Amino acid sequence: MTVAVAIDHLQKSYGTTQAVKDVSFTVEQGKIFGLLGPNGAGKTTTIRCLCTLAQPDGGQIEVCGISALTQPKAVRQRLGYVAQEVAIDKILTGRELLNLQAALYHLPKSFIPQRVEQLLNALGLNDYADQKTGTYSGGLRKRLDLAAGLLHQPDVLVLDEPTVGLDIESRVAVWDFLRQLRAAGTTVIITSHYLEEIDALADSVAIIDQGQVIANGTPNELKDKVGGDRITLRIEEFTSAQDAEKAKEVVSALDFVESVIINGSQGNSLNLVVSRQGNHLSTIEQSIQAAGLPIFSLSQARPSLDDVYLAATGKTLMDAEIEAASKRDFKKEKKQQMKG
Repeated sequence: MTVAVAIDHLQKSYGTTQAVKDVSFTVEQGKIFGLLGPNGAGKTTTIRCLCTLAQPDGGQIEVCGISALTQPKAVRQRLGYVAQEVAIDKILTGRELLNLQAALYHLPKSFIPQRVEQLLNALGLNDYADQKTGTYSGGLRKRLDLAAGLLHQPDVLVLDEPTVGLDIESRVAVWDFLRQLRAAGTTVIITSHYLEEIDALADSVAIIDQGQVIANGTPNELKDKVGGDRITLRIEEFTSAQDAEKAKEVVSALDFVESVIINGSQGNSLNLVVSRQGNHLSTIEQSIQAAGLPIFSLSQARPSLDDVYLAATGKTLMDAEIEAASKRDFKKEKKQQMKG
């Protein structure tokens, strides 16, 4: 195994806020690696340190065996970075922007036209290459940003939330292109809070929460570690907290149920882990109805990456997103009050 990226006990604070507490992972050469977690978990800070855009407070980072702390320029030559926010000059055409970016990379003049044309073809931008980028859709701007990050043929491509805000067609186009890059031997690192994106693309994944890695491995390895199948039970309406506990007590008594968690964001929803032997839905349905609780929905599935997150933190990724958003709103409100 050849390691393309190694991050060891990374730490980074901004004032009194510790954005990254302890992050460690390795990425194999020629693989797609996913860094998954809610907004505010520390993903972007980790990536900024990796790309030498922020100086870590502690830990080590190596790219292709080169220290990002002591040889940042050499590391930047091997990295392509596409930030979450697309920043392009709207008065330039797509071709002009790529030519400008290639010049900033100090690429050989004889090589630039060939490389620009190659990327325009690969990303389906030929029909738009000579249009001003201010007329581009969000999907086209993201593809152009990808092309700019690949001009210098980096060994490692780093993408921060590459498909945020894109429609399904544009998202699928980006996914297909990333698979092509992997097939050609490029190492790709993606940060995302889209579970299906990481599940569909990543050869290995690290799940980060509150600045720490809470799970690390291939998607299948992580799913296998959390046990049996998942059942989601939703009751039509809980009239009190006691009803939720009553439903939990009923299903917990069933011998094939391994664990039960009441979903924090939906008080009428329970997440069950059950043994993989057999279909247990009918037994659960009969037990809940016998307890006088009407069922709204009941489904069974293999574990997902959200189940991995739930097992590690006691909350779903959606719950974590809601919690993070509430904290941001609270901080914003406090600042406004202090200004007032």
